[in-house]
Amino acid sequence: MKGRIPFRSILLLMTAVALAGATMPASSQGRGALEADAKRAYNTLVAKAPAAKALGRNAVAVLVFPKITKAGLMVGGQSGDGVLLRGGKAAGYYNTSGASFGLQAGAQQFGYAMFFMNEKALKALTDTGGFEVGVGPSVVVVDEGMARSMTSVTMKDDVYAFVFGQKGLMGGVGLQGNKITRLNK
Repeated sequence: MKGRIPFRSILLLMTAVALAGATMPASSQGRGALEADAKRAYNTLVAKAPAAKALGRNAVAVLVFPKITKAGLMVGGQSGDGVLLRGGKAAGYYNTSGASFGLQAGAQQFGYAMFFMNEKALKALTDTGGFEVGVGPSVVVVDEGMARSMTSVTMKDDVYAFVFGQKGLMGGVGLQGNKITRLNK
């Protein structure tokens, strides 16, 4: 036993290295490129999803993460940078990161957009050290079925989230935490 590295430590190290390598280009690309990617991703989303277009008209701001990388083997992580768009202009830059543990394996990239429907929900993001998904304002993840039945009358929640552009394969079940933090100026 002496001198052996536990299997779990090897898995954790492999996941961390894979995730760090996959997310480096996103953070080193510069704010201008990140903003352009976020706007392009948002425009594609609202063109393909009528519910996203309707939400965008009523939202006070939209936080767009154009590319998030998620990888794991039992222990996993995800990370990506995004832009808060208010009135179509960048109002802040954010990072989302999370960790998970459970029966999971694979790697994937995806984007997501969070539509903040009122100032109170937006304040929970902008005036705190971090926004933990699942704590604070209610976040509703919109799937295809829900998107078809959404109207301006049924939009009553604080924040709506759309996941888009999934590439790769990640399967399994597990516990996951996710935090969004503002990047320094």
